[in-house]
Amino acid sequence: MQVVNPSGVRMEGSEGAGKTGATHERIRKLAAGNAVVVFTTSGCCMCHVVKQLLFGLGVGPTIVELDHDEAGQEIHAILRSLSRGDGRQQAVPAVFVAGKYLGGIETVMACHINGTLVPLLKDSGALWL
Repeated sequence: MQVVNPSGVRMEGSEGAGKTGATHERIRKLAAGNAVVVFTTSGCCMCHVVKQLLFGLGVGPTIVELDHDEAGQEIHAILRSLSRGDGRQQAVPAVFVAGKYLGGIETVMACHINGTLVPLLKDSGALWL
């Protein structure tokens, strides 16, 4: 497991659109550079469920805890806009696999139940089984 330290990634830009653009770029780089990335908040029970499911499958995701990240509010706002597609999902947990947004708890659990999660994780390089 890798937890991204807020001081480990330096943010470029200033307030407003520049900061949002830098935040988008940070999310993109994290997703592209890691097989699985999970954006969470430390007190979220559904975030815990997603992390435990992935750990149980043998995946070591990169975890970004938004309440411990200096850009957490900006990232949360971007994730909220991504999760609006189906109208039911919360912004966190937000799971990216192979550089693409998979979804939140409902999507991850649906993929697990219908048998598509493990092949997706294998294709991304997160599992070697």
